[in-house]
Amino acid sequence: MMTVNRLLPLVLAAGLLLGACGGDGGDEEAPQPGGGPTVSTADTDLGEILVDGKGMTVYLFEKDGPGTSRCDGACARVWPPLLTKGEPRAGGDADEALLGTTKRGDGSAQVTYDGHPLYRFVKDSAPGDVNGNEVEGFGAEWYAVTPAGGKPQEETGQNNGY
Repeated sequence: MMTVNRLLPLVLAAGLLLGACGGDGGDEEAPQPGGGPTVSTADTDLGEILVDGKGMTVYLFEKDGPGTSRCDGACARVWPPLLTKGEPRAGGDADEALLGTTKRGDGSAQVTYDGHPLYRFVKDSAPGDVNGNEVEGFGAEWYAVTPAGGKPQEETGQNNGY
C-alpha cells in the first residue's frame, strides 16, 4: 500500500505532465473575455485562410453536412474539432455573420463557418502550417477554409466551393 509521502510526488508529476501536454488534447480554445474562441485569417502558401486564436489553420471535412460533423472517435483524434463554450468571434477578414456552432454527438459545441464544422490537424505544428490541405482521410478530403467559406483556390484561380 502506498503512503501519502510516496503518492504525492507521483500525483505532482502527473499534473505537470498533463499541464505540459495540454491536458485534454487542446481541442477547446481557451475562453476569451466576452465570448468563445476567435476565428481569424492568415496569409499562407495557400493564400488567405482561416486560423484559430493560436494562428493554427482550421479545416473543413467534405464528408460533413451543413452544420453536421461526421468526424468523431479516431477521426477526431487526428482532426481535433474546434470546440467552444461561448460564442465564437471573428478577427481579421473572417466574417462574423458566417460563424456559428453545432452540437456534436458528445454534446459539446463545435465552431462552424458558413455551416462547415471546423477542425485542426495534428500534423500542423506551427502557425501557418497547412499540412492538412487536400488530405484524403476518414472517407473524404480535408481543406483549409477561406474567408469566403470555401476551399483555397487551385492553380486555375477558381474557388472549388463546397
